[in-house]
Amino acid sequence: MELSKAAESRRSIRAYKEQPVEREKVEEIIRFLQNAPSWKNSQTGRYYVVMSPDKLKSVKAGCLPEYNQKNCKDAPVLIITTFEKKRAGFDREGNPENEIGDEWGAYDLGLQNQLLLLKARELGLDTLVMGIRDGEALRKELDIPESQEVVAVISLGYRDIDPDMPKRKNLEDIAKFF
Repeated sequence: MELSKAAESRRSIRAYKEQPVEREKVEEIIRFLQNAPSWKNSQTGRYYVVMSPDKLKSVKAGCLPEYNQKNCKDAPVLIITTFEKKRAGFDREGNPENEIGDEWGAYDLGLQNQLLLLKARELGLDTLVMGIRDGEALRKELDIPESQEVVAVISLGYRDIDPDMPKRKNLEDIAKFF
């Protein structure tokens, strides 16, 4: 599938088929997202992949609000995305090199996550990015170290619905040319 086709057909999916996702596909997605650029090649993104039925049940029930539990209830995979703090956007002594500090780690992780979404679509899978979650509960449940910032939970699976593309803003509303 071409990049444009993957981007145009990608949707935030809230209903998945009761079909497991092959571990090989998840590994392929994660290897692919490593192609994203990062601050001084720091590669601070980290991924916690939940696939076992017991752990899925525990993470969904204990780490997500009720509406996100519903949004991903049938998802056979959850990927929790984090980044190593105080690395991207910082010098070797831990001093920020620009005014946004750790926000650069989130930016780099966003670049990786976008590749994750597109590669998943290319492989016939779909996703939903959930930013409303209990980061501390996820940290405890998955043994995520304090050195990492918990950012998002991404559900992954085979879509069971085919929603229309949401309306997009006009070019003149989002870009200025000089």
